[in-house]
Amino acid sequence: MRRSRRLASAVVILALATVVAACSGSGSKIGSGTPHVSGKPLKGGTVTIAEVAASPNFIFPYPPSTNSDGYNVNLTQGLWPYLVYSGDGGKSIVNPQESAFSSLKYSANDSVITIVLKPWKWSDGSPVTSRDFTFVYNLLKYNYQNWISYTQGLFPVDVKKVLTPNAHTVVLDLTRSYNPTFYTDDVLSTIALIPQHAWDKESVSGKVGNYDETKAGAKAVYAFLQKQGGIMSTFATNPLWKVVDGPWTLQTFESSGYYAYVPNKNYSGQDKPILSKVIQTPFTSDTAEMNTLRSGTSIDLGTLPLNDVNQVGALQAEGYTVASLPVAGVAEIVPNLYNPVNGPMLRQLYIRQVLEYLIDRPQIVKKVYDGYADPGNGPIPVDYGQQWASPQEKAGGPYPYSVSKAEALLRSHGWTVTPNGTDTCQKAGSGAGECGAGITKGEPLRFQLLYTSGIASFDQQNAAIQSTEAQAGVKIVLKPEPFNTIVATTAYCNAKTHPVATCSWQLQDYGYNPYFLDPSGAGQFNTGGFGNYGGYSSARENQLIDATEYSSSPSAFFAYEDYTAEQLPYLWLPNASNLFVFKKNLAGITPWNPFSGTLNPEVWYYTKPGS
Repeated sequence: MRRSRRLASAVVILALATVVAACSGSGSKIGSGTPHVSGKPLKGGTVTIAEVAASPNFIFPYPPSTNSDGYNVNLTQGLWPYLVYSGDGGKSIVNPQESAFSSLKYSANDSVITIVLKPWKWSDGSPVTSRDFTFVYNLLKYNYQNWISYTQGLFPVDVKKVLTPNAHTVVLDLTRSYNPTFYTDDVLSTIALIPQHAWDKESVSGKVGNYDETKAGAKAVYAFLQKQGGIMSTFATNPLWKVVDGPWTLQTFESSGYYAYVPNKNYSGQDKPILSKVIQTPFTSDTAEMNTLRSGTSIDLGTLPLNDVNQVGALQAEGYTVASLPVAGVAEIVPNLYNPVNGPMLRQLYIRQVLEYLIDRPQIVKKVYDGYADPGNGPIPVDYGQQWASPQEKAGGPYPYSVSKAEALLRSHGWTVTPNGTDTCQKAGSGAGECGAGITKGEPLRFQLLYTSGIASFDQQNAAIQSTEAQAGVKIVLKPEPFNTIVATTAYCNAKTHPVATCSWQLQDYGYNPYFLDPSGAGQFNTGGFGNYGGYSSARENQLIDATEYSSSPSAFFAYEDYTAEQLPYLWLPNASNLFVFKKNLAGITPWNPFSGTLNPEVWYYTKPGS
């Protein structure tokens, strides 16, 4: 996926806008069922969606490896849908109606995939063909290391050859057999077809050719498209981005994050838009969004901050419905194992264990998220997908809140523990009972925690973490920054590359990472993975993740899950549910799709009054 960074309450896993916030005494719970909206469809109408504290910054659907803004998919999915569309209504399955394929068949011991494409057309009338797939393949074959969604060893490097026996059939001959569920759900779902007949060019004024069929040409075309894809001022005007196969075209885009879609009149899919326009409008904070919601006029779909749950009645009086939705993803604090100051500390597993023991997750769920959150016991959400959660995670995970266990670990590794002060290393060295390699005598146990600003729940959650860490003498300094600033100024850091300019962050809480249908750790926790921002690397981890790609065995998945939970490549946090607020006469939104959330407005419509 698109497992790039997302603000913890972003419009659902891949969509909406802000995650909910803080505590309240709301009394009764908001339901997670499907609110019933009845009535005959009203043709036309505009839906305005609130987007809080974050926005997209790239339009080419293959962002560079340095661009981890997860909101880009909010912008692009309605323009260039994925070959495999995740989620069918509220079900965690592939959606055959929204997907670009008409059939997928595995053969040769699951090492060959035959894909038949739907006979769709591009918005300019040209047919979508297997040549568009080979265009994608050729570009990625020579540029995969500069693609944010590339996962080590997978597409395109695991393809021996691509055959196109006719205009709508693609045959992938892979280098090995895979678990078909994994490959369909997690790999083919990252591929969006793009128009070779319009984009296979090396410059703005250059002619379209077959440049992608050579290494030099593929590199030139990819570089050109990525450069154009980052020019925000031309997102809505560049002729390249006018050629789409999705249900929408981009009418307007502003650097503030405001943008609007109108229907693609030549969309070939079954779910043709009924609405006449969809607007994403930005808010700098959830407080600003809530004030606008209370007016009942300009927002048709938004999220309810959890510290405002007691306002549900007032919102209902303004004509809104409110419903909750668990998020198919994992929330975390990412430790930078290669920070120039305290990277040596964070590379010590016992230090990460100390930090996790001192996060009171149940209290955060109760007091900050008012119960609307996954407990955050490890890499798999317990509330969302019970079939994936191991017995260990269901039982609370390997590191329940315990100040005494944290203090014992520190003392056993040579630290002087000063509750509500700052611990210091007294026994430097890498031997038994010592602080660990690279940690000096007298060094303080102190970390800066960078987190997304503008969301009240984030302020409260991280203040709570600061307080409980202090109980065992771990000093946490909080630094809130806008989400877009965080993703623009921090980078992936690992043993090979950790420049001071972008790797000076120590701990980072930007939100959450959304998951695929199959929540494998592929790309997330394996060495060099696109979601592995802090440089964690383990040969055993790599092996366990590989096993989930090749086998459908639950035991293989649980082995990966439990090892990852114990090794703490991330510090696990509760992941807040989305509380969606939408107009009572807006139908088609529910049942909620946990993978696309509010990214499918082509199936929404207003109901006729009195119908």
